[in-house]
Amino acid sequence: MDLFDINNNEAGKPIAERLRPDSLEGFYGQEHLIGKGKPIKLMLENKSIVSMILWGPPGVGKTTLALIISRLIDYEFIQLSAVSSGVKDVREAIEKAERNLKFYGRKTLLFIDEIHRFNKSQQDSLLHSVENGILTLIGATTENPSFEVISPLLSRCRVYTLEELGKKDFENIIDRALRNDLLLKDFNIEIADTDFLISLSNGDARRLLNGLELAFKLTQADNGKYVITNELLKDAFQTNHIKYDKNAEEHYNIISAFIKSMRGSDPDAAVYWLARMLRGGEDPKFIARRMIILASEDIGNADPYAITLAVTTFNAVDNIGMPEARIILSQCATYLACSPKSNSSYMAIREAEQDVNSLPPYGVPLHLRNAPTKLMKELGYGKEYKYAHEYDNHWIKMDFLPEELKDKIYYEPSDNGREEMFRKFLEERKRKK
Repeated sequence: MDLFDINNNEAGKPIAERLRPDSLEGFYGQEHLIGKGKPIKLMLENKSIVSMILWGPPGVGKTTLALIISRLIDYEFIQLSAVSSGVKDVREAIEKAERNLKFYGRKTLLFIDEIHRFNKSQQDSLLHSVENGILTLIGATTENPSFEVISPLLSRCRVYTLEELGKKDFENIIDRALRNDLLLKDFNIEIADTDFLISLSNGDARRLLNGLELAFKLTQADNGKYVITNELLKDAFQTNHIKYDKNAEEHYNIISAFIKSMRGSDPDAAVYWLARMLRGGEDPKFIARRMIILASEDIGNADPYAITLAVTTFNAVDNIGMPEARIILSQCATYLACSPKSNSSYMAIREAEQDVNSLPPYGVPLHLRNAPTKLMKELGYGKEYKYAHEYDNHWIKMDFLPEELKDKIYYEPSDNGREEMFRKFLEERKRKK
């Protein structure tokens, strides 16, 4: 039998489509959602589901799970991709759902893949139908819904996080492919290093299956046996093996090295670790978010522009996308690495939080209280407050902390960058006090 003799509609589909399970029995992973007594499993047993957002990395089964749900509850299934669909497509889906409900008494499930790519107006167009139960929405996203899905829609959906598949899940998927796939099952195939194949998938089952199929097609039979070597896998995946699992230890090691390189004012190390993350498939917006945090935590008022640049970087990365986004990330990372450093703001809020958590909730001093009513004025609210702008240099000696904490100092500026000026300013005010 020759692989290329097989020619029918099913064989023409990608292997991930050919092997897509149609029941929970063939669905690997996500036991926290579909295991016994777990939320999606319970909804399916009760034949009633709610609108939901499935959030997780690529290739963990978001689309497959939505398809399985639609089959098991016998809803009309409509699938859209946010990449190629617009408001017109959403409205047509809603109209079809209304007809299904009105004339046939049948409910509709609308699945939107990559829902984070819908803009605000496109997401807004779903609100009424989801709210009124005209349709049930399942959105799939690889991005944090808190950032990418509008709040009104998010409040109408439950968010379920799909986890990356484990080694055992991938082994089951490989075994199923070799036993059941239309194009692979009739051949004697041996994978020399299953762990290496799994590592090349970067946690993506779709990528794993596509790479496996291509590697097989590159393999020459030896006495009827097809041995898929690591070299063939490298050719199939067209990648050098870089250890970077976005949910495992190396992910945290590299992002830690990236942050510490910028904190340690080493732009060369920062761009190296940045390149490692991007080469490993890290989400550029995740990197940009971490730089926003660093700009405040480790630079702060030593260079107040740093956080402005970091936020602008996030917005630019969001709008531009890869591969050009790597240039923007590099510019921001090198700027942050070369900026003067201070963690004074970070330490100030930490110490203030400690006092708030451990000390009594002291009352607001009378002179700082608002006095909107006559009674409050008679009680002395705001009586001795002095409006700073009416005094020289827009400052007046006054206590703003509770009496019990009036000598407490939380913010102590460093002598780096802009904070050196802040430190001198506050020292002058303390002398006048």
